[in-house]
Amino acid sequence: MAETLDLKGLKCPLPVLRAKKALKALAPGAMLRVLATDPGSVKDFQAFCETTGNELVSWAESDGVFTYSLRKKS
Repeated sequence: MAETLDLKGLKCPLPVLRAKKALKALAPGAMLRVLATDPGSVKDFQAFCETTGNELVSWAESDGVFTYSLRKKS
């Protein structure tokens, strides 16, 4: 089961910075679910995963809330 991080209401770059901190505490391969409302977070999380090697498994938007599924790199 993935840990969930509710970052709704935070603006760039806080969602990515908080997710980065949360991922550090997880075991390799663990999943992190992130909830955010900043529309800019889509590009932020894509760039974050490309540069860190973590995997952006999926993302979706519903009613202004973006849900990201991240997998910590092995």
